Amino acid sequence: MATPRIVLFGATGFTGRLTAEALVARGARPLLAGRDQTRLTALADSLGGDVSVAVADVGRPESVRRIVARGDVLISTVGPFVRWGEAAVAAATEAGAVYLDTTGEPTFIKRIFQRYGPAAAARGAALITAFGYDYVPGNLAAALALGKAGPRAVRVDVGYFVEGGMARRASAGTRASALGMILEPMYGFREGRIVPEHGRTRRFVVDGRVRHGLSIGASEHFTLPPAHAGLREVNVYLGWLGGLTRVAGVLAKATPVIGAVPGVRRATEALADRVLRTGGGGAPAGTGVSSRIVAEAYDAEGRRLAAVHVAGGDPYEFTAGVLAWGAATALAKGVHGTGALGPVDAFGLENLARGCAEAGMTVRE
Repeated sequence: MATPRIVLFGATGFTGRLTAEALVARGARPLLAGRDQTRLTALADSLGGDVSVAVADVGRPESVRRIVARGDVLISTVGPFVRWGEAAVAAATEAGAVYLDTTGEPTFIKRIFQRYGPAAAARGAALITAFGYDYVPGNLAAALALGKAGPRAVRVDVGYFVEGGMARRASAGTRASALGMILEPMYGFREGRIVPEHGRTRRFVVDGRVRHGLSIGASEHFTLPPAHAGLREVNVYLGWLGGLTRVAGVLAKATPVIGAVPGVRRATEALADRVLRTGGGGAPAGTGVSSRIVAEAYDAEGRRLAAVHVAGGDPYEFTAGVLAWGAATALAKGVHGTGALGPVDAFGLENLARGCAEAGMTVRE
């Protein structure tokens, strides 16, 4: 049998390239996979030439299946994931491999847990979706806050906040994914179940400042409740819009109506395709970008029982670093469980905290 390896699918994209560099920096020798042989070879040469390449394309799912075998760790950075992510998930499931991806798209995350998870468990595969800035640090902070709060905790709120030049740093893939998310149905977790969610906002205090967040569907809604029996409500908020958050909340309430207008979804997809073709964004690191993630646990009366803050730098650098750590750890030691897993489930809380610290995210309790 072939020796298990790390396969990086989408290696020549913005996040893929960062991840390839982070893997090689850890001493890993991944198989770099993507659509363009020339770009793959150039990337391999830039990394020292001691890595292999393979051509694989989501338009030909069999080409993705060919590069993944049992025991492998498959990283997918190919987005927007709702449109192009399924080939990698199917390949990892069929092979019985460990799968990690970089999605932040609520619909795709939900699909992993509700549709693909059972099939993966049956085949001995482990699917760890949203394994990057979206949404590893929130899972870590929330698990720590709930652990501090104890059995009285029935609700946890998580907020993600970024400072600095994130608009210039955002890659074309991120912007295309964001466009695809505009009309997708959001969700939350309340009264012990996944429920539709549109436009909920709230305020956090972060480093002494009031910050506003807009609710979004995330992996925390699926990963936290099974591990904390008394948890009845999970809310996740993105605070990247600053003072426009509340306006965005009002617009979000109208998305079900807007999405039903004929031609709107097709126009949104066309705009996303144009963003990908024209590229742009992806400014170099060092543009003053910093991250803060907050998790707060509450009791049934709404009293805050515990809060944990996680602080770091550039989200893309963290994503590449934590992916490299996760893939290397999974290859060397395996993960805990099969099916659709959260990051804490897969690696354990203490180990995940160490991995996040290595990737640049530190806990402030």
